[in-house]
Amino acid sequence: MCDSLLVLNINVTERKLGWFTEEISQTLQCILLRSRYLHQYCASDTSTCRRKMEVIELGEVDLNCPSNCQIHNTHFFGTDRQIIRRGQAFSFYARFQNREWDDSVDQAIFTVETGLRPCESNETKCTFPMGRCLDQTCWSASYKIHQPKCINISVFPPSSACIGRYILNMQITSCGHTYQRCLGDFYVLFNPWCADDPVYMDNQAHREEYVLNEHGILYEGVHKHITSRPWHFGQFEDGILDICLKILDMGASYHHGSDRDHCWRNDPVHVSMVVNHMISSHTTNSIMKIPENNDYLKGTKPFSWNGSVPILQQWYNGRCRPVRYAYCGSLASVMCTVMRCLGIPSRVVTNFCFPCSIENPLGINEIFDCTGKNLCGKDKLWRYHCWNESWMARRDLNQCCGDWQCLDPTPLETGRGSTCSGPTWVRSIREGELDLDYDGHHMFSRVNSNYVGWLSQNNAKKIKFFCDAWPCGQHLITKSVGSEQFEDITGAYKYELGSVKNKEAYYRAYRRIHPGYCNASNCHIERELSSLKNPFLSDSGINMRLKMANCPMYGEDVQLHWLLENLRSENKNLKFNLCAQIITYSGCPMDQFWKDSVNVTLGPREVKKIPLCISYSQYGPYLCDHNIMKVVAVSDPECGEVLMVSRDIVINRPPVIVKLLSQPRLKVPCTAEISFCNPLQEDMKNCVMTLEGCGLFKEPMTIE
Repeated sequence: MCDSLLVLNINVTERKLGWFTEEISQTLQCILLRSRYLHQYCASDTSTCRRKMEVIELGEVDLNCPSNCQIHNTHFFGTDRQIIRRGQAFSFYARFQNREWDDSVDQAIFTVETGLRPCESNETKCTFPMGRCLDQTCWSASYKIHQPKCINISVFPPSSACIGRYILNMQITSCGHTYQRCLGDFYVLFNPWCADDPVYMDNQAHREEYVLNEHGILYEGVHKHITSRPWHFGQFEDGILDICLKILDMGASYHHGSDRDHCWRNDPVHVSMVVNHMISSHTTNSIMKIPENNDYLKGTKPFSWNGSVPILQQWYNGRCRPVRYAYCGSLASVMCTVMRCLGIPSRVVTNFCFPCSIENPLGINEIFDCTGKNLCGKDKLWRYHCWNESWMARRDLNQCCGDWQCLDPTPLETGRGSTCSGPTWVRSIREGELDLDYDGHHMFSRVNSNYVGWLSQNNAKKIKFFCDAWPCGQHLITKSVGSEQFEDITGAYKYELGSVKNKEAYYRAYRRIHPGYCNASNCHIERELSSLKNPFLSDSGINMRLKMANCPMYGEDVQLHWLLENLRSENKNLKFNLCAQIITYSGCPMDQFWKDSVNVTLGPREVKKIPLCISYSQYGPYLCDHNIMKVVAVSDPECGEVLMVSRDIVINRPPVIVKLLSQPRLKVPCTAEISFCNPLQEDMKNCVMTLEGCGLFKEPMTIE
């Protein structure tokens, strides 16, 4: 029983074993197939892993200059360089040669540097990683996938970044390996389009005029006869940006001694002070020089310049030596070019009847002899003076919004040597708040001084005239936005003459300029001022004025009407000496070329008109580049009270007419006809015509 059972069990076991054997065989075959598949899969996966772990190779980098320049409003410089404005991101493309960018194994760090000695503590060097989003409070970078193996990188320069030329480096760490590449240079400028930038200007038309417009107009002449001339600022011309940055390099020592670091370049106030100083006040490397005693023999006549570009190029190519020669209009215009180029909204302002006094900041004295000749004294009454205004929010004055700041690059004598002025907040000038700002008292006096005319007798005794003096600084103008006409901005500098606010501002300023009056009452100050002024003509019982009968062109006679009115009920018998004298725009008296004497009898309440004529043959040989003469009538002191009336006269230049002979087309030569009519009755010899044109001539063309 046991044996059969044993046999049976063995037989069953053998049958099971056969079944198991077959099953195992099938299972082994499956395992073998799976292992083969697994081997192939693992081999493939290993190859993928191996490729994924390769160091990513940076290929071509496209800085995307044309698009960035267009977005940043710098395409006027050209699109071959990366010129951007701070407070606004710029983007470029990075392509990789072997695989896609992978955040898990790839990291990028950027470094930007500017200046000779970049330093993170001075904010002239910054290192920052590339992430997925930008941080608009500091230098930052982000990226997004653009195409296979290509990413679009955005870099954000903060609104507090220093302006200037930067070097951009990219450091890539991939799979534990680190390498660097210099991606090139780029330029950062101020940004009037960015609300966080102190130079922000919220009006697009104003930005186009005061930042982007390369063409301007200078206003000259006298307050009763304003003339104009075009000026080419040319801030976007080739090489001008590099020249402007060179100016900042040369002027770095103005604030920082021998330290030529660039950290101050983030502040438009400091930048404007350096530019202002470099225009004509630097001892050896100023851009332009003003002639001494109107002597132009060693340089170019100041009034022959038509634009800023030739001046800046001559300075740069001449090893940064001053260009000879300048006047206030060219100085202010060159400064306007530099400021607009750097991104600071700027404009040129002309002030008529501009006082330049050394002894009395709020008084200007002119001295005449008994013939009416203007004698050369210490004080000068400039017929006009040009300076620069720049738009910025003054963080040093806790200003939250931008406003016009006055900058005068012309060195003027102040009693402590010649110096330029500004920046001075224009509103502080109007309010008489002179303690707030740089050179506030100088700028206030230049638009608020009182004129006093004196008769000198035998160079010893001086007596005041009875005259109706035109107040200083009563007409300030600048080019209108989008127009060839001028805009009167006198109200920005001072309240209406005689108004309560005007008097309050004057008293406030008077106490600061004259410390001895810091506690004086308004009445006390008013009495002091009244004692210094000339008595009015009406106080003598006579009214007089000189009125132009024509608008003389060069070569024409000057025609005037001398109007006299007796305000009293008795006869007036007076003797007058008349003269005409050449005057420079800066108030320097030149040759007296015409004199006359007239006896005038006026009946009670009588009005008389006396014609006066000064022929071209009389003034022509003496007229200089300024084209200004002064006609004066002075009563004889022996007749009693000394009366004086004067008139500044501008002789108009003959026009030069430019006419296009064909319809102009882009990149197609065009012919123009230039005509000029000789207004004289004699031949003109040795004439020179200078032609300049934005995008038309690489340099000024001179035709003899």
